[in-house]
Formats: sequence, structure tokens, C-alpha cells
Amino acid sequence: MPYSDNDLDAAARAGVITSQQAEALRLFFAQRPNEAQRIAPRFDLVHMLWYAGALIVMSAMGLFSTLAFAAMGGVGLTATALVYAVLFGVAGHYLWHTKKLYTPGGLLIAIAVAMAPLAVYGVQEALGLWTEFGKPGTVRDFYIWIKGSFVFMELATIAAALLALWLYRFPFIVFVLAVALWFLSMDIVPWITGAPHGNWETSRKVSVWFGLGVIVTAIVVHGRQQRGDFAYWLYLFGVMTFWGGITAVSDGTALDKALYCALNVGFLLVALLLDRVVFAVFGAMGIAIYLGDLADKLFRDSILFPFALSAIGVLIIGLGLLFHRHQAALSAWLDARLPAPVQRLRRAPR
Repeated sequence: MPYSDNDLDAAARAGVITSQQAEALRLFFAQRPNEAQRIAPRFDLVHMLWYAGALIVMSAMGLFSTLAFAAMGGVGLTATALVYAVLFGVAGHYLWHTKKLYTPGGLLIAIAVAMAPLAVYGVQEALGLWTEFGKPGTVRDFYIWIKGSFVFMELATIAAALLALWLYRFPFIVFVLAVALWFLSMDIVPWITGAPHGNWETSRKVSVWFGLGVIVTAIVVHGRQQRGDFAYWLYLFGVMTFWGGITAVSDGTALDKALYCALNVGFLLVALLLDRVVFAVFGAMGIAIYLGDLADKLFRDSILFPFALSAIGVLIIGLGLLFHRHQAALSAWLDARLPAPVQRLRRAPR
């Protein structure tokens, strides 16, 4: 938790510490920069440029790669990926350890990790190692289509990300890891079913259980992290995968829909307990889907339908404002009553 000069002065005025202690602490903090703050993303121009540049490089070598780029062949693609990984890895290591510039250094390391799928794709292309599911197409298709042959690319990316996290404690590397886990949850289905394109119901069930597993992992990481929010991306992709699998069958009986709404209300409670906005975002979307379906049943082919949906939107906004007004009081009430392990989760560093 960062402290300002005003906080130290307020503590001195309250008699918690003396004025001499406040000044000593001020000098100590000035001489010892808070490393957690130095690796945390900020909404200023410099940090936005750093993150935007990293995402552009990752996208250029994957999502937006052209057919001409793919025509380099497997050996050329692997060589390109390795050269990029080494150059960005060495530069990131230098900035991280020598210059103590943790954010740009960590982002360069994340770019190096993101070269793993391209490198493995090139090896598979050069040696024809596409398994029984066949060649998946170009490098770009890895980010668009579901295919069993992509599994090795994802496993290599997960391994590279875990190694990078062990060496460089930078939260954004978890973004690359989380995306690979998300893709793996979809591409592993053909291996389970034996069909080239998987099975929709199997895919949905795998998504639900895989997402739940990632959420549990995120809670464990959340409780153990010392500095930086390493659980953020795991929460995001875990909730998205789990919620997406549940939402895919939300159009069932009236009881099924009511249970779906109750689950999303539970997401709001989890958001409050863990102090994680991602649960509130998806929970609110789920409730809106349920209420929208209910309004459609009640006002189908009615001029009142748009107004009913608008009222639902205004209601959700109003609930958000109400929660914002009483957020501090609710948090204090929860902290006084929740068990110690949950309180530690709520207060874990971010």
C-alpha cells in the first residue's frame, strides 16, 4: 500500500507516530523506491506507449501476420521467432537488472515469451508434425480458429511464461500465460472427442470446468502474491471461460434461467468478498441477459419493449451508484465479519 506525505503528517497529528518518526520515514521511503509501484501499470502517456508498443509487436507477429509472412516456411518462421525472442529477452533483461526499469523490461520479456507459438508453429511446419488433426493453416489462424494441432503451441507458451515468471516477477507476463490457457481450453477438445472439430457440448463442459480451475488458481495466486497483481489476468480469463460456458446454455427452462440469474447474483457477492471487479462485470452482464430475456417474454412485439430494456439499464446503473455510495461501509462491515483467510485475500497486494 503506498503512503503519501499527507498520510505521514496525519499519523503524526493523531499521535500514532512522532514528527521525528514521520520525517525519518519520509526520508527512508524517498531513498528506497517502492518496487511494487515501479512495475504496476499507470494511466500516463509513457506507460500507455510502453504497453501499446508491446501489444503491437505481439499482434504483428501473430494475429496480423500476412500470407507473405507465412510463405517464409517453417524454418524461416522459427528462425524469426527465435531472433525476436533473443533480442527482446536480452534487452528486457538489461532494462530489468541493469537499469531497474521494470515496466519496459518486463514488457520486452513478455514479447519474448509471446514468440513461443510462432517458434513451435515453424517447427511443426518444417517437420510436418500436425498430428491427425491436420495443418491448421497460417500462423494467424492460431488466434482465430479452434484446432487440435495448436495444443503444442499453447503448451510451449505456458512453459515459456512460467519460466519467465520465475525469473522476472512481472504481472503482464501472466497475460500471455492466461491467453494460452484460454486457447488450450478450446483446442484440447478435439483430443478428448477424437473429432477434428470437437463437439459443442463437450467444448462447453470443458470450458466450464477449465474456467473454474483457472479461477481457483487465481484465488491461490491472489492469496500468495507479495507485490504486483499476478492474479488479474487469471481472474479475467477464468471468469470469462467459466461464465461463457454457463451462458451458452442459459436459454433453457424457466428454472434454468432463474438458476443462471442466481449464479450471476452470486458473482456480485464474490466480487464484494474478494474485491474483484471482474466478477461484478460478468455478473451484471448475466443479470442483464436474464432480465432482457424476461422483458422479451413479457413485452414481445410491444412498443414498450425498448422502454423496458432501457429501464433495466437504468436500474443496473442505479444499483452501481448505490453500491458506490455505500462501498466503504459495506467493506468495513465485511472486514469485521469475514474469516481471516478471506480478509487476507481482500487485502492482498495488487
